[in-house]
Parts: sequence; C-alpha cells; structure tokens
Amino acid sequence: MNRIPYAWGTLILLLLTACQQHFISDTNERQEARHFFEERQNALQHTDIFQVFSETMTVREQEAMQFMYAYMPLGDLTDYSGDFHLQQVRAALKAREEMPWGKDIPEREFRHFVLPYRVNNENLDSARTVFYRELQPRLQHLTLREAVLEINHWCHEKVAYTPSDMRTSAPLASVRTAYGRCGEESTFAVAAFRAMCIPARQVYTPRWAHTDDNHAWVEVWVDGQWHFLGACEPEPVLDLAWFNAPASRGMLMHTKVFGHYYGPEEVMEMNDNYTEINVISNYADTATATVTVRDTEGQPVEGAVVEFKLYNYAEFYTVARKTTDREGKVTQTAGLGDMLVWASADGRFGYRKCSFGKDRELVLTLDQSAGQLQTDIDLDIVPPAEKPRIPEVTPEQRAENDRRFAYEDSVRHAYIATFPTEEDSRAFAEAHGLDARLVVPLLTRSRGNYATLQSFLADVSPDEASTAIRLLQMLSEKDLRDVEPAALDEHFRLRIKDSDCAPAIYDPYLLNPRIANEMLLPYKEVIRQAFTEEEAEAIRRQPSLLADWCREHVQLHNEWNPQRIPLSPAGVCRARVADDYSLQIFYVAAARSLGVPARIDEVTGKVQYFEGERPVDVDLTGESQATTASQGTLKAAYTPSSWLDDPKYYNHFTLSKLEGGSLRLLNYPENGTSWKSLLKEGTPLDEGTYALVTGTRMANGSVLAHLKFFTIRPDEECLVDLTMRESKDEVQVIGNFNSENLYLPAQGGAAVSLLSTTGRGYYVVGLLGVGQEPTNHALRDIAALKEDFEKWGRSLIFLCPDKQELNKLRLSDFPPLPSTVTWGTDPDGKIRAEIIREMKLDASKGLPIFLVADTFNRVVFVSQGYTIGLGEQLMKTIHKL
Repeated sequence: MNRIPYAWGTLILLLLTACQQHFISDTNERQEARHFFEERQNALQHTDIFQVFSETMTVREQEAMQFMYAYMPLGDLTDYSGDFHLQQVRAALKAREEMPWGKDIPEREFRHFVLPYRVNNENLDSARTVFYRELQPRLQHLTLREAVLEINHWCHEKVAYTPSDMRTSAPLASVRTAYGRCGEESTFAVAAFRAMCIPARQVYTPRWAHTDDNHAWVEVWVDGQWHFLGACEPEPVLDLAWFNAPASRGMLMHTKVFGHYYGPEEVMEMNDNYTEINVISNYADTATATVTVRDTEGQPVEGAVVEFKLYNYAEFYTVARKTTDREGKVTQTAGLGDMLVWASADGRFGYRKCSFGKDRELVLTLDQSAGQLQTDIDLDIVPPAEKPRIPEVTPEQRAENDRRFAYEDSVRHAYIATFPTEEDSRAFAEAHGLDARLVVPLLTRSRGNYATLQSFLADVSPDEASTAIRLLQMLSEKDLRDVEPAALDEHFRLRIKDSDCAPAIYDPYLLNPRIANEMLLPYKEVIRQAFTEEEAEAIRRQPSLLADWCREHVQLHNEWNPQRIPLSPAGVCRARVADDYSLQIFYVAAARSLGVPARIDEVTGKVQYFEGERPVDVDLTGESQATTASQGTLKAAYTPSSWLDDPKYYNHFTLSKLEGGSLRLLNYPENGTSWKSLLKEGTPLDEGTYALVTGTRMANGSVLAHLKFFTIRPDEECLVDLTMRESKDEVQVIGNFNSENLYLPAQGGAAVSLLSTTGRGYYVVGLLGVGQEPTNHALRDIAALKEDFEKWGRSLIFLCPDKQELNKLRLSDFPPLPSTVTWGTDPDGKIRAEIIREMKLDASKGLPIFLVADTFNRVVFVSQGYTIGLGEQLMKTIHKL
C-alpha cells in the first residue's frame, strides 16, 4: 500500500486549507475579531459555551462562528446552544450559495447585514430557516429589487401594526400573533430579508422631533446602495412610506450594526457588541455641530459625557451619547432643529440649547452640580421644517399595489379568523369548570398562542384553577401571546405554595414570573439546584445574603451587553456571568424561587425585597446592606387653564433624578398618572436633586418647555410650581385622540380605522346629532367653506350614532358639502366616549362634537354643541398648522 509521506500530507492539508476562502478577507479585521473571540473564550473557560468549536467546520464556517461569538450580546452566549448558532451560520451561507443575487453581495454587507440573526432585543428563534423554506420558491426567478418588494408583500400577509409594550417579540411569535408594533414589524422584516441573503438593517428614530413618538423601519441594500421601506407596509417602489414627510423633520436616525463596522456612515458609538451609525442624511437636510466641554477655569475636559437630548414625551430624552476627546470636543450631525446638549463629568454638569444649522460651535462649562443649580429656565424648542423626498408612482403601480394590499389583508384576516372568539373561549371555560369572566379575556388576548393557554388551564386541578388564572393575570398581553408551555408549567408547578404573604404582595412579587422586560423562560428549578437547603433557608431569614452570593459567584461583564438585553435567570445561574441589569433580574428571580417576595421598582429602578409589606432596598454592587432610603415629599402647585385642568405625566410633565451629573427619568405608570394623582397632594421621593420638565407642544411641532431643579430633603416637604407655558399666537396641542379608532363606513362592510381613511396627517372628525339645530348650523358653516376644505385636501369624517340616524340625514337639505367628507357611524359610541373622556367634555352638553387631530394622535381643536362660525374656526386652525 502506497503511503503519502507525512511532510507531503501536512503540506497538502495546508494547501487545501489555504484554498478555502476566508470569511473575513481583510487581515486586520479578521485578527480583530479573533482577538475579541479569544478574550471571551478565556474569560468564560469555566463554561461549555465554546464547546461547539470542537465540531468539524469549514474555514468560512469557523471564521463566521468566531465573528459571531466575538461580538454577540452576553445573553446569546449563555442562553442559546452552540448548535443553534452553527445552524444559523450555515443557513446564511447556504442562502448565499443558492439565491441568484448571493454572489453579488459584498463581503462587508454580508458579514454585518445578512449573517447576524439578532436584529434588536428580541429572543432568538429559528425564523431564518422557516422563512427561507417559505420564501425561496417565491423569489427564485426575481431580480434583487423585485425580491425586496415581494418580501415586503409577504410580510404584510403575515403581520400588521398594533402598538404594544417595549419588549420585542421574536419573528415567529409576530407571525403567530399576526401583528406587532413598528419595532416588531421591522425586526420581523429584517429577519425575512436576511434569511434570503438580502442585506437589511433596522433603522430607528429614537424620538421624533415634531411629535411625541418614535418609529422603526427597514433599510435594504439593493444594487450598491441603501434604500428604505416601511416594514409590512408594501409600496410599489422603494424609498416610499407614510413617514417620508415626518422623516424629513427628523433630527437623528440610527442603526446598530453587529460587530465592529468600518463603513462610510458617521459612527456614533463602537462597543463590544455593535457599531451605532447615524443615517439621518438619508432622510433630511443636516448640519454638524462641534461641542467643547470646559471646566470652570476654562480648561478642556477629556472624558466628559455629552448627551444630545430631544424633547419628547415631556422629557429631554438622550438620542446620542458621546465622550469628549483630549481637546474636550465631540461632534454630532443632526437634522436642522433644536436639541438640548448636556455634558457631565465627576458629578458636575452644564447644558445649552443647540440649533443645528445655526450653532456650528458650542461651548459648555461644567459649572453646575447638585449643590449649585440654575433652578429655572425656559427653552423654546423648534423642530426641522418639513421637506419630504417623494419618489414617483404611476397610477397603474398604485392600483396594482392597492389590489395586492387588499388581498394580503384577506390572507391575514383568514388566519386571524382561526383564533378563538369570545363564544369559543366561554365554551372552553365552561367545559373545564373555569370562571368564564376571567378566562375569556385571557384566551382572546392570547391570539395565535391560545393553544398554550388552553393546554395549561386544562391540566390544572379544580382546586388550583383560581391560582393558575391569577398567574396568567399577572402577565402582559404580549406574554400571553408568546409565552411557551414549558415556562407556564414550571412557574406554576414550582410556585411557593406555603407563604404568609398578603395577597397584595404574594401575587405580584412571588407568584408572578414577570420581573422586567425579559423573555419568560423556566428558571426556578435551575436556581433551586444551585443552593443547598441550608443556604436557601438562610436567605429566607436574611435576604441580603443573596446579594452576597451574587457578588461572590457571578462575574460582571457590562461591556459585553451595552444594549442591556436581559440574560435569562437560568443562563446567569448556569454560566455565573451577567451584566448589572441581568443581575438585578436574576436576584429577583432567585429570591422568588426561594420564597422571598422581591421586585425591581418600576418608578425608581431599585431592586427590593419585602419584609412584610415594607420594601427594602438591595445593593448588588457594594457592601451588603438592607436599607430604606430617606424620603421627603414633593408637592406641585398648578393653576388650571381653559384647555388643561390636569396635566398628564409623559404628555405635559416628567420628573427625573440627578445622578452623577446625568438625569434619570422616574418611570411612573403611563395610565392615570397626572398632576392631581401625583403632585397635587404630594408624593414621596428619595432624598436628592431632581428636575421637573414641562412642555406645551404647538401644532407646528415646536415646544414651549420649562426646566426646574429642586432638592428633596429627608422628612421635609418641597413645594414647586408646575409651569405650563402658553402661546397666544400658535396653535397648541390640547389633548390626545387615537386615530386607530374604528367606525362603520356608510356604504357598509367591516369596521375600518380612521387612520386607514385619512392617511397620515391632520384630519377633522365630527360626531353629529341628526336633525338637531346645532348640527345643522355646523354643516351649513362647513358647506359655506367647501372650496377651502377641498383646497386643504385632508379628510373630514362625519359620524352619526348609528345606521338609523344616518339614514335620517337628508343631505339635500344642506348646500353641497366638501367632496373630502366621508360618512359613517359610531354604533357602540366608543369614539364619542373617548373624545369626551380625553378632552374633558360635558357628556350632557350633547352633539355635535368636532375635532381637528392628526395621526400622531394630537388634538389641536375641539368644539362641542352650538358654535357659530364653526367652519371659519376650523379653517383658522387649519391655516396655522
């Protein structure tokens, strides 16, 4: 038998290896990824996280895996198996080989915008392989541009927009639910594009400048450049979406690119997970400002943190954060509007307004601290002007897109029709001896995940049914839609049964599996196995010992999780590694698993366990001390105005605590928190320095803001004025009204949303009392200005209480009304009830009611009852918009 000499065999092996193409061809970038990979491998050698690298892989597979492991968030290392990650890498490489455009995707775009399977903070799933199987036959004979448009049509078949909480569902969970907020739609769409080897990235405006909201969408790489589209909102061409005009008023758009990325865009931040880039220039006119930070002696401050803040939701929200260089400088590119620039170092801070396009250079002096404050300041904030860039669409393209859009809606609605109705849910509850009043809402809100809840409830014994239902009631609507059976089973089966806690403590802080914004997963069994019974009993007697255990056994690596994507408590327990935020979640999970009620306080963010009904603060980073912070009381005086009797938190004011020279928002509940409920009679606050931000939003998007600092001292009452500035010349935002409200069109058919009729922008809605003199006057006033309303071109939606009232309306009795009027009914009275509630109207005063509002849910005009010259009042408001 002939044998190849050993030296020749080694040479042949080396030659074969060399012939295999590197995944990263640039030597420096390849070595950089290898360095970060080995750094993590050494730090986590006590775990089996890197065991997958003992499997046989090609050079490209191995380097791709090393690239992913070098930069992935910490939770992806601890919570997902190596086999899962390898499957994702191989699927991406397979798609590149099989899709017609795969060979044309440049290495950099493939590495950063196709290979990564995480898009945002969603939990990972097998969407890449599922989507590829479904989409590959549909795209095989299309060009890249055609495929991009087709995928977005497919996305619309699966998912439509509905607002929800901040946690991002996984792509397959969004498909199962058939809807999601914009962050979930765009996460789902990016996952679909990447599955088909199309470079894609999620773009965020962290906050709009002209209104209180944010938005996320998708950019795709086609024929050598980036184009945008609205996720799950197909259009006939690229670079067209409902947000073309709002985006032209944006101040900042960003995207987080996996790994260290060296592309042409402005880099805002590069860390151990991602490179954040600024893409505002794709959407709006921009300017660059240079900020210099100096101390009180005029010397540059190196390492100062500079925050660029937009007024939004009644706070100055940080949309960009940079660190000064040796000369004390940072630069920022933004849209041509106003931001508050805030610099801090060593507990001192300074701030100024920056008008981008006017202020090219800005100097900030760190001349303020908690004990040295400028207590009151007015700030007039002006957003960029609107200058949309709209691509051309032919009438034929629009008609075909509308036809497909309607068909895709029917496909999705046919799937939704398989979800259990209230009648189905009631029948299930009665068949299993469950309280239908409690079970029906749970099952209907679970949508496509109903089988998980039905199976869970069907398996519990009759004497445990009420506890099982209470557990489900602790969950958010999103939890109901995507929780897995294993999580429900474990949290119920291993719950603490024998507890002397009051129900008000037991249910939310012991029974409840939800802690913060983590994905609900099993963890109780893993955690209990990590403690001996003696240790567990000692912790139950003295819960602060659990903090000692955390500090002793868990390594902290905040640098590996800058996005604060929560690790699962089980992952922390197994790998003994976490970031600060995940450690907080772990502490609460471990405490509850061992029988200690605990929470992360929603308002202050503090970790606490309970002694009886008293919360005790836990310090997970310093010495173990069980304390309760000293507190004082804050009261605010406010004089109600004709348009605002009770300012709302997040709409009109917020509170933030000054910590280390920066502001941290107090996150009070969104619903029900107002001046009357929070500050009129006083609210307790921990001692310290705080900022009260108030703002009046004008119809043109500008804001009359006020910033007030104050100090809370132990056992003292602090009284401040809540100042709502007003303008006599500009139209103000006076309330909120949901443009997603449904009405029944006069021509019949299913209920539709106001938004679907009006399109984006301002509109008028009128609730009519048919045959009543005030309504007749109003219609004649509007008819008198028919040409003005038609020239304005926006929708007027006039609603009668029901079909019978609508049929009684004789339009021949009135002069011709504007052609932009749409007729319908509000049969259940929900629209009327919301307007009366939100606008503080007198229900007894009757109809008509007219609003001018926009599809960002801002109301700028309201009228009720008999109003002379209504048409002129409406047009006067409209002309000022």
